[in-house]
Amino acid sequence: MSLLLAACASQPKPKAVSTAPASKPGVPGVKIGKPYQVFGVTYYPEDDRGYDRTGIASWYGPTFHEKATANGEIYNQDDVTAAHKTLPMPSWVEVTNLDNGRQLVVRINDRGPFVEGRIIDLSRRSAQLLGVDRPGLARVRVKRVFPDGDWARDTAPQPRLVSAPAPVAAPVAAAPVLAAAALPAPAAAAPGTRFVQVAALSDEARARALASVLGDYGPASAMPTGTGLWRVRIGPVAEAQARMLVDNVRAAGYTDARVVP
Repeated sequence: MSLLLAACASQPKPKAVSTAPASKPGVPGVKIGKPYQVFGVTYYPEDDRGYDRTGIASWYGPTFHEKATANGEIYNQDDVTAAHKTLPMPSWVEVTNLDNGRQLVVRINDRGPFVEGRIIDLSRRSAQLLGVDRPGLARVRVKRVFPDGDWARDTAPQPRLVSAPAPVAAPVAAAPVLAAAALPAPAAAAPGTRFVQVAALSDEARARALASVLGDYGPASAMPTGTGLWRVRIGPVAEAQARMLVDNVRAAGYTDARVVP
């Protein structure tokens, strides 16, 4: 798989350790689910009708296209949908891009993203409409809504995109998305740890987008090399973990991935 495609696609999400999700009593086809664990963190799905949070949005696309979502549907990257860690499936949220003021109602039908600080993983189409697809990450406000008064519904309303003349201030302070160039150069791995280098790209935006979707594997970053390239790496992680991680990354289509000091 070419890196051009890989830079715009999220990778397979880690499998949650859980029993099968349970349906909400009296609401056919709606799943909330039992507590589940990913990367040592336990998540507790619930019908939080007042959900209103700010945080970071990411997106996922071609790698998952036409594959099953967490609620058994088939993922279509061109649908206006998203993944969330705990809200019912399906349910609806209003997503506001706090960096450009765009606003969109999306349908939750999957689980994720399992990266600290990220609160929603948008489909490719949702990311395009909100202006998240090119940078890869954005500050967002995610608010639970109920289209037409329904608790949940199986068909999507027409996408409603609002373009504000200026960025919308976050109601609650949220950590800003740091440009890769603003980050310090990575230090050498500590003794016994390694990095997994996935790619070296000449385009900063593509490198940052790739790093954002590799976050499900571990701490990922895009750093300038000083030669016009941006190095995309995961780590540092324990050496044994790096050896296993590089196999998973290669299996996902990043065949040039390798373990480096």
